[in-house]
Amino acid sequence: MGYRLINLGFREHRASLVLNRPPLNILNLEMLDELLDALEEVETEEGCKVLTVRGEGKAFSAGVDVADHTEERVATMLRSFHKALLKLFYLEVPTIAQVHGHCLGGGLELAMACDLVYAASGTTLGQPEIRLAAFPPFGAAMYPGLLGVRGASELILLGRNISAAEAVEMGLANMVFPDEELEQKVKEVCAELEGHSQVALRLAKKAMRSAMHLGPPEAVTAAERVYLEELMATEDAREGIAAFMEKRKPVWRDR
Repeated sequence: MGYRLINLGFREHRASLVLNRPPLNILNLEMLDELLDALEEVETEEGCKVLTVRGEGKAFSAGVDVADHTEERVATMLRSFHKALLKLFYLEVPTIAQVHGHCLGGGLELAMACDLVYAASGTTLGQPEIRLAAFPPFGAAMYPGLLGVRGASELILLGRNISAAEAVEMGLANMVFPDEELEQKVKEVCAELEGHSQVALRLAKKAMRSAMHLGPPEAVTAAERVYLEELMATEDAREGIAAFMEKRKPVWRDR
């Protein structure tokens, strides 16, 4: 299958998915559709034991296109985004996010949908949506279980950026490596996974997913409903998007 905004390749037991919309790999609707198609292609690839996800250029991804957060487009965007994230989260193949540069907003949610996250030391991570009077629905659903309530609250409510080292401390990332060593270290982890039984890897991942108290689809749907039916009805949500598009400081009305 041909793709315009991503690259997908296969080599022996390994698949590689590259976000290819540099410099920041901003996720738009076309890219999300391609991402879902690529994941479905990986799903049918016999013998695949690991999928790596990385970004081309100077960033993993700086998030979803703000233009797709407007009232007339946000519902379509969220549903496409969450469909792709849940496909990645439940993919039978173990997945690795190789993050560098900026890993923000929807880009961080994309990385968090992977099983393992390895970061370059110079990576900046964060969920800055609250600055635009918004929040990340997938993150709101997933972070409390991943980070605990305190960690999730710090990430989502403060909206500040954190370093790769802080991400490891919080549980957002597994390990951090010098920028120039990241690619080689990820290859080493891939080689280790490729040495294991494919069926054992897939069943181990299935067991971990099935053991979660509240399944991500229900949790994401609940968070999405709050976003679309309540948040997007507020004046501040409209002001946040307008201010970003007009490159000015937002004026909150608190309603």
